Amino acid sequence: MTKPQPEKGMWVIGYGSLIFKPPPHVSLRITGYLQGYIRRFWQSSIDHRGTPASPGRVVTLISLDELREERFFHNDLHTYELSRSGDGAVIVDVDHSIDDLKPEDLKVWGCAYYISAEHVDEVKEYLDIREQNGYGLQTVKFYFKEHIENSENSNGGDAIFPESDRQCDEFGEYIESSIYIGGLDLESFIGPEAIEKTASIIKTNVGPSGKNSEYLIKLTHAVRELNCRDYYLEDLLKLIQE
Repeated sequence: MTKPQPEKGMWVIGYGSLIFKPPPHVSLRITGYLQGYIRRFWQSSIDHRGTPASPGRVVTLISLDELREERFFHNDLHTYELSRSGDGAVIVDVDHSIDDLKPEDLKVWGCAYYISAEHVDEVKEYLDIREQNGYGLQTVKFYFKEHIENSENSNGGDAIFPESDRQCDEFGEYIESSIYIGGLDLESFIGPEAIEKTASIIKTNVGPSGKNSEYLIKLTHAVRELNCRDYYLEDLLKLIQE
């Protein structure tokens, strides 16, 4: 019996390797951000950027609600911001009280890819395999800029933004999108971890998909190409180059 084809396309968010290595059959890409999350290299990798004997590090997201769980984070959140000094721009560390933060205070920039209905099942299968080491599928709001790009992976023709997917709230326009996030209760989640330790692991580890450092370098440059900066990534990059 032939499996029925999905009637609707789907959106997939990239906040890690999906930014620089998109899934197949992408027809549109939009740039934007997730609200109420931080991005950290706190997911161990035994199948892509490390091995079971020497796990590497890849990114996951931690929500503000999870940050407020004292068993993990207490009440201080270490973030990284750009400061101007007499010698130019430098990265400085900033401590925040988690209890004082609102979801809109935390943004993770990335992109969302639109997959047309005829390719949904294939892309879901591809992503389930790619993200199988400790990631689960969730649905979140992705706030986007108006600029929409036809993807280089498009099969030709001008893809049209599905207007029925466009929603709006007090923070702006958004789509509801699928996203893979590592669970904090899983063995593969290793945070919170000092940035110096994370950097030392990334600097030396290698897995079936290549050097762990390559992942960090490509992700940092890909985020820069979105016309934004993630200073946690920038700080990690500095540390592995020392």
